[in-house]
Amino acid sequence: MSHKNWFSSASAARLSLAAAMALCFSTMVSAAPTAFDDGIPNGWTGTGSYGTSGADGVVTASPEGGAYGWVSTNGGVDDTALPGIGSANGSLLRSSVFSASAGDSLDFWFNYITSDGGDFTDYAWARLLSPDLTQVAILFTARTAPSGNIVPGFDLPGIEADIDPPVVTIIGGDPYWSPLGSDSGKCFDVGCGYTGWINSKYTIANGGNYILEFGVANWGDDSYQSGLAFDGITVGGKPIDNPIPEPASLALVGLGLAGLTWRRQRLAT
Repeated sequence: MSHKNWFSSASAARLSLAAAMALCFSTMVSAAPTAFDDGIPNGWTGTGSYGTSGADGVVTASPEGGAYGWVSTNGGVDDTALPGIGSANGSLLRSSVFSASAGDSLDFWFNYITSDGGDFTDYAWARLLSPDLTQVAILFTARTAPSGNIVPGFDLPGIEADIDPPVVTIIGGDPYWSPLGSDSGKCFDVGCGYTGWINSKYTIANGGNYILEFGVANWGDDSYQSGLAFDGITVGGKPIDNPIPEPASLALVGLGLAGLTWRRQRLAT
């Protein structure tokens, strides 16, 4: 084989390998921004009612700007609650699996909105889970109440993230917010309103793979809806939207490397 033909074949092999690697790593770099500007990121999964919105009613854009993610009890489903805590119905959204190192900080913003009140104490939460959905940490809770603190929520498990401000009361009034559905702009009793944007920061103790879960639940009945908005999610200062490459993608790169090695051996003989 001439030097020219060998060079051409080797170049084609390198291009094939580059294409395989690009296909693999595109899953790592093409995800939507953390700010949900392009909708729910690929690989995230939900139950009940969830979505993305821009500034809407009492919920402004977060300090990150742009769109935010949300879950709402409007359109929620049964048996969606914090483990050991009852509910009438609810919704949740889980991230794709992401990797973190020991000492990484998991940061995000959240805002709890409720049209309920009195003794109907709806609630919301965020949890850090292992890939098999075992609970690693309850990051924060929020709960409708006629008086006192809304965050952390009363009679709920203790939280493990640092929140700023550390305690939050409700900004009272009829909460206009589209994800509440027909209850937008309504108020059942004292305690309705919203919290405004709150920062959550949690230091991950052990390196590994994790899932982030956001949820909201009706308490007592399924009337007068509540919801949770969230935005600006990072771990170690980077977005968590980029899923870990699947084995099939990694295998594609391996095949490309093997093919290049075989071609070089053949051309050398």
